Amino acid sequence: MSAICSTCGLPKELCACETIAKESQKITVSLDKKRFGKEYTVINGIDLKQIDAKELVKKLKNSLACGGTIKEGRIELQGDHRKSMRKVLTDAGFAPHTIEVL
Repeated sequence: MSAICSTCGLPKELCACETIAKESQKITVSLDKKRFGKEYTVINGIDLKQIDAKELVKKLKNSLACGGTIKEGRIELQGDHRKSMRKVLTDAGFAPHTIEVL
């Protein structure tokens, strides 16, 4: 017997909670400079409780060929990826009109 989602009550295979959560979030993508002039692309606004954050970061790092992490409720990726971030997040299931690139 498969596990049941506590939010929607459907089996985990049919659960659409994460898809609904992806479509309703307001995401901002910005650039941050850290020590020694290193640039980081910072993604804010993703509710990491509703979405599998580790899997999302893994997909982003693989598609952008960079390192990254989750810190203080935001995703940080090494390098400037603002130009390609809208397409990558759209491919990951987020709605394009909810993504704001600064």
